[in-house]
Amino acid sequence: MALPISAGVVAPASPLSRVSRVFPWVVFTLTFGLLLSDYMSRQVLSAVFPFLKEEWGLTDTQLGSLTSIVALTVGILAVPLSLVGDRWGRVRAIVVMAVVWSLATLGCALAAGYGHLLASRLLIGVGEAAYGSVGLAVVLAVFSAKRRASLTGAFMAAGSFGSVLGVALGGVLATHFGWRWAFAVMGIFGLVLAGLYWAMINERKLTAHKIDDGVESGPSLAAGEQRARLATLFSTPAVVFAYLGGGLQLFITGSLFAWLPSYFNRAYDMAPDRAAKVAALYILIIGAGMVVCGMITDRVGQTRPVGKWTVAIVFGALTLAFLGAGFAMQPGGPQKLLLAVGCFFAAGTTGPTGAMVARLTHESIRATAFGTLTFFNNVLGLAAGSLVTGILADRFGLETAMRYVPLVAVVAVVLLIAGRQTYPSSIRRLEPATVADAPNGDPA
Repeated sequence: MALPISAGVVAPASPLSRVSRVFPWVVFTLTFGLLLSDYMSRQVLSAVFPFLKEEWGLTDTQLGSLTSIVALTVGILAVPLSLVGDRWGRVRAIVVMAVVWSLATLGCALAAGYGHLLASRLLIGVGEAAYGSVGLAVVLAVFSAKRRASLTGAFMAAGSFGSVLGVALGGVLATHFGWRWAFAVMGIFGLVLAGLYWAMINERKLTAHKIDDGVESGPSLAAGEQRARLATLFSTPAVVFAYLGGGLQLFITGSLFAWLPSYFNRAYDMAPDRAAKVAALYILIIGAGMVVCGMITDRVGQTRPVGKWTVAIVFGALTLAFLGAGFAMQPGGPQKLLLAVGCFFAAGTTGPTGAMVARLTHESIRATAFGTLTFFNNVLGLAAGSLVTGILADRFGLETAMRYVPLVAVVAVVLLIAGRQTYPSSIRRLEPATVADAPNGDPA
């Protein structure tokens, strides 16, 4: 029986209300930490490229394949494994994935040659395949939809920050202890975080803290449906353009992640450990840009939701302008400055495209929707960027190859423009009532 509260007397906060304010940030912190581990395990390879090239005599195409095999595996398996996460339980899926990629990273430390290392890298991709999509679905479920682009940008920025740690720490470890220790440390770190996640987060707590504030909550389910149909993942032109435009823009990011250490090593004649540290700074700038661009997107989208597409288009155009000019210049201070600005915007579309995919798909299959986005991000973006750049580097040299990379932003911008044009009609197709209710007549 509920007890009445006298006028002027404030009821003390219940333990649940206190936990409600803290638990979402616990979820974000640990899920963010595992994505750090994910990319530390993935990108530490870039720091040891010079060591592998010298010890095993690998070509740039082979080095690029060691990077792209992870992203390609992630892309191929993202959707089916994200679907498993939606059905089997997101927390259990996250812990199992983290254990798999961590053990596979330890396997890299034991590799006896290119074939063994390639197989271990493939297993890393199996473990990481659905982590970004399932992890992001977990995070967005316990926060207001008003923060969607900011949280998406901040969460996915863990990829850049993890790459920074992987490249910088990997370069130091490889120089002082040998390249095998670089992989071993990353694997141990992932196993520790997986144990913490299992101890502190479970499905019951996630359900108790789930937020449904009715703001851009996604399309409604048909009467009698408990889960949206998988066909709705591609039910509107706008969501397809978000997949394609966001994925192609990350072609540039994938190339930068994989090849910046080698670029500074060759173009500036830096030692491998110093080149790794300098490249890590630029990758850190990419991560900072993802966070800031996501915040800008949410601010613009509060009054004009279609503006989220506009800012994504602007971010892509700025990437083309600054990276294109930077890689066309001779090595030196001005080039470094232009590359820094271009890196800031290179992955700025991540927040906007993630927010659009969330808006255009239902929460019940959101991990699968983000898995679909992950497929395009990896197959068109991260996998293609590292491999194609490696092939071009073998033929024309790495400095020349990097000059071609920013041109992919042209196609990405065209696709995002198409997405902006089709967004209003896509929203009307999903929920006709939202158009009349939206401010300034824009779809919500």
